[in-house]
Parts: sequence; C-alpha cells; structure tokens
Amino acid sequence: MRIVMTGATGFIGSAVLHSLARVRDAQPGGLHLTALGREARHTGAAAPWDAWHPADLSAPASLARSCQDADVLLHLGGTLSPDARTCHTVNVAGTAALMAEARRARVPRIIHLSTAAVYGRGPHHGLDVDEIEPAPVSPASASRLEAERHTLAAGATVLRPGLVLGPGDRWVVPALRELAERVPALWDGGRSRHSAVTVARLADLITALTLRAEPLPAGVLHASHPRPVTTRELLTSLAELGVLGPLTASWSWDRCLAAFRAADGRISERQFHLLAQDHWYLSEAAWRRAGVDPGPPPHLELVRAADWYRGLVTA
Repeated sequence: MRIVMTGATGFIGSAVLHSLARVRDAQPGGLHLTALGREARHTGAAAPWDAWHPADLSAPASLARSCQDADVLLHLGGTLSPDARTCHTVNVAGTAALMAEARRARVPRIIHLSTAAVYGRGPHHGLDVDEIEPAPVSPASASRLEAERHTLAAGATVLRPGLVLGPGDRWVVPALRELAERVPALWDGGRSRHSAVTVARLADLITALTLRAEPLPAGVLHASHPRPVTTRELLTSLAELGVLGPLTASWSWDRCLAAFRAADGRISERQFHLLAQDHWYLSEAAWRRAGVDPGPPPHLELVRAADWYRGLVTA
C-alpha cells in the first residue's frame, strides 16, 4: 500500500506518520510512506518515511504528480494562521490543487483532517454531524471548512476532532493554564463538557481508517473520544500533574467573565468561551467504522504528556 501524506512533520501528522511506520516496520514490504513538504527534517535511515516529495500547499505547481500511484492520500497539513489571506492560500487553494492531483491520479482513498472548530462559538451539546450547521468564527476555521468542500467533492472522508491533547500540543493546555491564572476557579462549576482526544489515540484512529480493508465512504466524521470530558476533569488532572495550580473555588459564568475581562492575556474571549463552555459532539461512529478501541477518557491519559506540558509551561 502506497500512502502519501501532507503535514507529516506537524503535531498530528507526525504522530500518524510514526504510527504507520510502526505498522510498516512490523510488516516489511507492506507499506510505502511518502511525505509531502517544503523541507525534509530527517534524511537517510533516520527518516520515518520511505520517500520525501518536495511540495508546498501555498505553491500549487509544486504539487504536480504528488499523488502518482498512491493508494491512500492523507491530507493532514494546513495552517492555523490568523491571517485570512494566508489561510486561503494554504488551506483552500492548496487543498483544491492537491485534490486535483488526487483526481488525476485516481487515488481510491482520501482522508482529510479538519477540526470541530468549524462549528463556531457554541455552546453545543452532544450534536451529530447532520444536527448542526458549521459557523466558523476565525480565518483558520473558515478556510478549513471551505477546504472540506474540495476534499468531499473528491470523495474524501473528513475527520473533525475537538481538542487534541498530548506531546506536541502548544495551544490547548497552555491556554488552559493562562485562563486558570486569569480566572482562578472552576469556570461555571467545571460542569461544561468538551470533545477531546489524545494525539496518540487520534493517530491510531487515522491509521486504522487508512489500512481498513473495506471501502471508506465519503463524508464527515467526528474524531474525538466518544466520552466528553468536563472542565473540572481537565483542570483537576492538570493540577495533579503540576502543570497548573489547584482550583477549588467554583464561580458562576458571569463572575468568570468579569474576572477574565479584568485580566490581560493572549487568550481571547472567544477562545475562553471555546474552552469553558459546552463543545461536544457525538463521535462513536468514527471508532466503530475503524474498529478501534478509543481507550480511557483523554484526561486520564494526560500523565503520558506530563513531561511535555511541564517543560512547555516552564519555558
């Protein structure tokens, strides 16, 4: 099986790459991994891929013949830039060009990594894919939703994870730490629920869907752990790991907003809403289709990322 992937050196893409490489190494001759990217970070025997194809989503011409002979295309790359023009160039135009190559090469299976952030501000309570209309509020999310349209038209399976946790996460837990310092309490009692998944479990899911023997229908799947985690569970687990201080007080949402607005920081009020209010979506279908056990709830696996997060917040 010849697998071509974008985003192979990114947070999620690198986890998927190493997951597939473990399968390849356990079954020599079964998989061939080609990474698309601007510049290879490993060469020779140290590289986890079998081939590197120089390509840039912001330069459509560089994608020519990138999908040649591929059995699977994993489109895991993109940008989270706050700049709308950059997002359109990379996420929308780049994806359109990549899908044109996939069609030309007649790639039979395409998996595209998107995000549940396309649903917008919320709150959202246990919704399935067809029960909510996306309403993105940032340039990155809006462009990723538009990118989905190109991949779905090419027959892709689109995955929308919620919060992704684990080694390599430079946004979710650092943001929770800042918010816990600005609003030192359990926000709205810590009752809010969130769709989340560890990067290792998400990589397992994508690997299983990649290698699935049966055809993979086109469409959108939520790709978080089936059991949502509460704000209290997330903050308590991080406090037990020493990533942030213990939070024992319980404040109303109005008091939390007042405290947030009174303290400066880099996290916006929109992002505070995302991390402190209900944003969870039904996600059982993806795991059932992949035939993969999602494992324990994500907050119980944070211990595996404790060193990463301690080092990150210290730095």
